[in-house]
Amino acid sequence: MYRIRFHGRGGQGMKTASRILGSALFQQGYEVQDAPRYGAERRGAPIFAYVRAAKVLINERGIIRHPDLVIVADDTLVPIPAAGVLAGMDQHSVLFINSSTSADEWRSRLNLTGPVLTLPLTADIEDRAVPYVGAACAGAAACLLGVIPQQSLAKAIEDELSEHGAEVVRKNQQKAAQAFEAIAKHTGIVSEAEDISAHDYVDPGWLDLPFEQASISAPTIHAGLTSVEVKTGLWRTLRPVIDYERCNKCWWVCSSFCPDGAINVSNDGQPEIDYDHCKGCMVCVAQCPPHAIETIPEQQALQREEQT
Repeated sequence: MYRIRFHGRGGQGMKTASRILGSALFQQGYEVQDAPRYGAERRGAPIFAYVRAAKVLINERGIIRHPDLVIVADDTLVPIPAAGVLAGMDQHSVLFINSSTSADEWRSRLNLTGPVLTLPLTADIEDRAVPYVGAACAGAAACLLGVIPQQSLAKAIEDELSEHGAEVVRKNQQKAAQAFEAIAKHTGIVSEAEDISAHDYVDPGWLDLPFEQASISAPTIHAGLTSVEVKTGLWRTLRPVIDYERCNKCWWVCSSFCPDGAINVSNDGQPEIDYDHCKGCMVCVAQCPPHAIETIPEQQALQREEQT
């Protein structure tokens, strides 16, 4: 079975890359899984997508922990532990990085024993947005696997991107073909790993967490040496302000939706914002049914306080 991971940032097309590669492998008679994995759907956030392909039924599920091939679209992700670029790699795994830095330099930095390949897929970078890099990564992966002809790759791109118009399809096919041809000398360098046996499973090392009283673990923290002492309100650039003439005292809405528990409720049901710990996310503004919470710049709020 082939196990491939694509790593990139939100907006760089890693989900698209996995779908293109999965479609191309399917055309070659493989059983295929392809799926993305990310947290918040935010431009620039680290994400990855993965593809499994085999000539037999695939019984594995979940993310790929021991990859045969790792494709990295953005080399700034490599040193970020949370991105997990190197997770599960061994001497069998092939690492391909979209980078102008040499493969030898990366191998030295990362102390890897397996194959490392680099290629600057495109020089057109603006705010970490790399045009067509998803298709280029799919083209590189197809070449390194050695089981996908360029015709199947082009057909997969057409199938996946046809709704965006012929010109978009043509440009993506061109970028994929360029990447495919640029590393043609490494065709087939990726080999299928042995199936992972369930009999080799090792239980994870669990941590026993002690039960905490509500006064410590609840959103509103009263105990000492906790985050209540950290004035996270200093991060704020925008401030939510409650217009009490419009407030319906439906406090369970704003106080429940506040992710930091920074909206307290008085005995008469009136919500009060704890500005020491309000980070200015404006979730309360979006959730308030009577629109009684407005947004003002923090600087303007400070000027109002000075005037009063």
